[in-house]
Amino acid sequence: MGLFDNLFAEKTGTRELTKQEAFAGILLAASACDGHMAQGEVQSLFTTTERMRMFENVSPNKWNAMMDSLLKILKKSGPLKLVDACAEALPDGMKQTAFANACDILLADGSVEEEEKEFLDHLQKSLEIDGDTALSIAEVMIIKNKG
Repeated sequence: MGLFDNLFAEKTGTRELTKQEAFAGILLAASACDGHMAQGEVQSLFTTTERMRMFENVSPNKWNAMMDSLLKILKKSGPLKLVDACAEALPDGMKQTAFANACDILLADGSVEEEEKEFLDHLQKSLEIDGDTALSIAEVMIIKNKG
């Protein structure tokens, strides 16, 4: 720990993420896991969350504040740490949904880079989804995104 760490430390606190933050954070991490966020991946994140009941009462101002907060975590800690924080806050009933939508974002461009494969492995473990279920979800997303 450096001399000035406490003086300039961000006031992040130990606040637990909301379920909306956790879900959106996983999709944000998926879109950034290869080192860049393609426009299509970002658009998919917005489209996905926009149609979900979980986000229907999230105002534009609250959405922007939430994304700013998640982007700070992403920039400071990277996509895997963001996933870990989000996985802890995500309700069990939403874990497979988050995994499926993250797969959809990663597979939308028709190819999967090595960083994306590693990300999916990490996400599957963080969300505690069994291997067979994770493979089934990924297979369906591959079929969905063909062509």
